[in-house]
Amino acid sequence: MPSHGWFDVVKFPTGVTMIAEPGHYEDVKSYLVEGEQRVAVLDTGMGFGDFKALADTLSDRQPVVLLSHAHFDHIGDAWKYDDVRVHPAEADDLRAGYPQERMRRWFEPEYLRDVPLPERIDPESAHIPGKEPTDFLNDGDVIDLGGRELRVYHTPGHSPGGVTLIDHTNRIMFPGDAIYAGPMFAHNPYGDPQAYRSSLRLLAELADQVDVVYPSHNAVPLTPDDVQRMHHAYESIFSGRTPDERREACDVHDFGDFQFWLPPGFEAPR
Repeated sequence: MPSHGWFDVVKFPTGVTMIAEPGHYEDVKSYLVEGEQRVAVLDTGMGFGDFKALADTLSDRQPVVLLSHAHFDHIGDAWKYDDVRVHPAEADDLRAGYPQERMRRWFEPEYLRDVPLPERIDPESAHIPGKEPTDFLNDGDVIDLGGRELRVYHTPGHSPGGVTLIDHTNRIMFPGDAIYAGPMFAHNPYGDPQAYRSSLRLLAELADQVDVVYPSHNAVPLTPDDVQRMHHAYESIFSGRTPDERREACDVHDFGDFQFWLPPGFEAPR
């Protein structure tokens, strides 16, 4: 995997480029999707390094930023772009940015891996400026990149404004944080276990329309079968599955290569 300092870059077939940040516990992935006229920038990293400067070297198309949601590890460089879109439910989060007092904790040694931080990053002052969205990503919207389209599906649960983007022509799914290998969160105040169930059902229905899945964290790529596995696993929770671990902050349902974290004492309606 080619290294660009803090970032790793992988070019996949059909005009998709992944920009990864393996030096952090979040192991976040962002993507460039090339059209004939524009490039979709699917999330903008954590704000630790100069994401935009790197992305500008990887495509000469006019960028349009499409945010899977507005958590800090996805909006890092959004403020540097002219055209930035997010679901209306998380527009205020994007406008607010991410202040230094919250950002500081993510530089603690427990979150960092064996990759040097970018030289110009100062953990004592790092923050993410807010950005006014230029447009919104609503369910059913189609983003035309010129000879290539991305369809928007609202997939809340992890967060209120989570979206999945699908390139139906090339059979590619970008589920953001709705699906990935690792701990998937619906236990935080902004999470919604019931909405998550509906979103996973929708993604399972869409899985037979794609060949590859590019998530926003950890192992890449995933397969449509992985989507189905995660959907069926979540359904087992609603059938009365007992948590594998009960913590103060959450109940953990462990399925090996992925987990679901739900509110403590969560009882799924039958």
